[in-house]
Amino acid sequence: MISHHLNRALRRRRKAIDLSLLSSLPESLLSSNGGEWALANTQTALLVVFMLACFESLIGIGLFVSGVFLLGIASYLLSQDIISSTQLAITAAGGAILGDHVGFFFGRFLGPRLHHTRLFIRHADRILKTEDMIARWGGIAVPIGRFVPAIRSIVPALLGTSGFMPKRFILIDTLSCATWAGALVLLATGIDKIV
Repeated sequence: MISHHLNRALRRRRKAIDLSLLSSLPESLLSSNGGEWALANTQTALLVVFMLACFESLIGIGLFVSGVFLLGIASYLLSQDIISSTQLAITAAGGAILGDHVGFFFGRFLGPRLHHTRLFIRHADRILKTEDMIARWGGIAVPIGRFVPAIRSIVPALLGTSGFMPKRFILIDTLSCATWAGALVLLATGIDKIV
């Protein structure tokens, strides 16, 4: 009988401790240290989103960085309210634009020598198919390349080597990246609601 009362008292005491910890949690998050923690997490999250969006569109690196990582991280960040959908869209678009522009101007700088690099020789089949698409579609290859992960990182460089006008590329690519970032937000939000 005594052990029964002792167990009951210990259970009540554990509950009291647990409840006191839970009741003090919001205060710690609202304090200045909690605000700094949330701000630091938001800044880190935005940096990660920017870098992943940039890396998946950079020539060479983009062949190995999957957009699935970015989609998974974006979905998690939105579900935990660490960043807003607007922050996600702007940051992802900025990273994608930077990666695409680096590739375009790298291709423009190297010109035909780009075809003799080890990376292009190793992925010759993919390069030839992408060049055929560019020859057939011209400027429409920019948004097509933005939405096809297998060629996302090589289309800008190939457009740069082809003599595509920089102003035209910048305009089309910026619109394509903004549209892609909006689609990323919709997918990440949809995954969050499914899970």
